[in-house]
Amino acid sequence: MTVSFDVDDHPALVGEQGEHSEQDIVRRIAAGDHAAFASMMRAHNRRLFRLARAVLRNDEETEEALQVAYLAAYRAIGQFRGESSLSTWLSRLVLNECFGRVRRAKRRSDAMPIVDGDGRADEVDMIDDIGGTPEQAASRAELRSLLERRIDELPDAFRVVFVLRSVEEMSVEETAQCLDLPEATVRSRHHRARRMLRGALVRDLDVAERDAFDFCGARCDRLVASVLALVRDGGSTGD
Repeated sequence: MTVSFDVDDHPALVGEQGEHSEQDIVRRIAAGDHAAFASMMRAHNRRLFRLARAVLRNDEETEEALQVAYLAAYRAIGQFRGESSLSTWLSRLVLNECFGRVRRAKRRSDAMPIVDGDGRADEVDMIDDIGGTPEQAASRAELRSLLERRIDELPDAFRVVFVLRSVEEMSVEETAQCLDLPEATVRSRHHRARRMLRGALVRDLDVAERDAFDFCGARCDRLVASVLALVRDGGSTGD
């Protein structure tokens, strides 16, 4: 059985803001209501995709993991008792699937355990690509791509917390519940993740500054050739 889904920007769960309660959505899914199940997936897709992507760092594998987790949720939805929010319950299913994949990959590759890092500097905001000219949109897309690469390079424990807190803008309490961590740990890891990320981006900026307004290669050759041609023609620029 395959369940397809889109990583769309949908509003909060229908049951939380619409005509149906969360428990009603759960009951409908447990009764085999595929429309309710699709609505639930669409309501949570973006957050769960980002959460899984923070662990796996690969879009294709992230979608596979989400599909497996959603199937597990569909089969186990009758066990949901509302002791935590549906979002937290789904997040834990996704994390279980993702961490299982990581463990299997590590066993296959005999990888070394991930070691926590440290960094410097302050806070980083995500890049918004709404509005502006096509050139500005392309520039923001390039910056966002750089930021996503640097987020991928954060140690696992810090990357997941950063994505939930800074990208998904979950509260400390929500993040702690989702990851089953003390709130103090969430705060500490989020702060360190921001410092590491900011430090990496500052180093990128230092390199970019040295390359700003570069004039080499074809541009340099073209100017030299143009000037030499003018010299051979007696120095006239045509003015």
